[in-house]
Amino acid sequence: MTEALILAAGLGTRLRPLTDHRPKALVEIDGTPLLQIVIGRLEQAGITRIVVNIHHLADQIETFIHSHTWHSQILISDERNLLLDTGGALKHAAPHFSGTSPILIHNVDILSDIDLRSLARHHLAHHPLATLCVSQRPTQRQLAFQSGQLIGRATSSQPASPNTEHLAFSGISVVSPDLLSLLPPADHPYPIIDTLISLAPTHPIIPYRHSPLHWLDVGRPEALAQAQTWKPSSSK
Repeated sequence: MTEALILAAGLGTRLRPLTDHRPKALVEIDGTPLLQIVIGRLEQAGITRIVVNIHHLADQIETFIHSHTWHSQILISDERNLLLDTGGALKHAAPHFSGTSPILIHNVDILSDIDLRSLARHHLAHHPLATLCVSQRPTQRQLAFQSGQLIGRATSSQPASPNTEHLAFSGISVVSPDLLSLLPPADHPYPIIDTLISLAPTHPIIPYRHSPLHWLDVGRPEALAQAQTWKPSSSK
C-alpha cells in the first residue's frame, strides 16, 4: 500500500472560533500542525503518494504544503467550488490515484497509535472492498458488524449479540481501488460510510479493531487541551 488520502477540507465548525481564520488541518498540537503530524505518520508507514483535499481556507493549506519538503509526493484535490464530504472527496480525488493500489484514508483531525502497516497487511490478507478502523467506545453513531461483515448502523432495535458487534468508526480506513468506480459522481457531497453501507450486502467490508486508549478525535474542542500533551506510545 503506497497511496493515501488525507481528508483536510472540512470547515472545522466544532473548533470555532479557532478555525474562523485557520483551517482545521493547520491547528497545532504541541507546536506541530495536524496535517504535518498525519503526513508524518503516513510516510512512516511507507506511503509515497498522499492526496490532500482542500476547501476551507484552502490557500493556507496549499502554501503550507508547498513551503515544506516531504519524503512523499503530496498532491492537492481541490474542492474550493464545492465541499464534497468524505465520499465525494474520494471520488473527486480518484484521478490522482493509480487505480491499482489500495488507498488509506485518514481524517486530518485524528491522532492515533494505530499500526498503519498492520492495517494494510490486514486489508491485503482479506481482500475486502474496505477495511474500517473501529474500536469499542461510546458514540451515538456506532456501526454494526455481523460475523466480521458490516451490516449497517447500530440501532437500539438491533442489540449486540455473540455474532453482532457495535463498534465506533475511527476515521481511518483502507479501501480497494475497485471502490472508486462504484462511488456516485462527485457532483454533490455524500459521506463514504453511507455509501459503504449501501454496498455492504454485496461487497465485503470488514473491521480492523484497535485499542481506544491511544486515539483522539481532536476535531472536538474538549480534546484539544488533552491533545497538547498527548504523546503516541510509539511511531508505527
